[in-house]
Amino acid sequence: MTSGPKHEVRAEKPYVAIPTKVTPRQWGKAATLVTEIQDWLRGKGAAASGPPFFRYWVIGGGHREHIMEVGAPVSGELDGDGRVVQGFMPAGDYVTLVHTGNPERIDGAHTRLQDWAADRGLAWMNRGEGENEVWGGRFEFYLSDPVRTDKDACSIEIAYLVHGAE
Repeated sequence: MTSGPKHEVRAEKPYVAIPTKVTPRQWGKAATLVTEIQDWLRGKGAAASGPPFFRYWVIGGGHREHIMEVGAPVSGELDGDGRVVQGFMPAGDYVTLVHTGNPERIDGAHTRLQDWAADRGLAWMNRGEGENEVWGGRFEFYLSDPVRTDKDACSIEIAYLVHGAE
């Protein structure tokens, strides 16, 4: 089940994250970084100002790696330490929807959002780097904890940075 899609404007927001590269078969490696970033924040006496997220820079598949960050938004700038980096969610126009259900079935929600945006003439804020398409802003925000929540009740907001107008 999904709610949305919708088109909205978002302000720039600071975050901290752990960069990683994983193939679909290594997905558990990325998921464990959610706990690591939350523990890192607690160790700094800080707290997340929103839900944890995956930020995709390059989409992999098969044996190709996803190049991504696993992070959490923060209230203000917070210096990283080498493993943890500081970043910013870019300000701008986003298309979003919320997928409720098993995270393993999120691909259909991505397809729905992509089709909806294409029907409105919206294009992703992407750039090419060699063989890769690098996303300017492609996020999955974990609104519920997929470890502690029944898989079929998980809520994940998908958000893509776009340019163009409806």
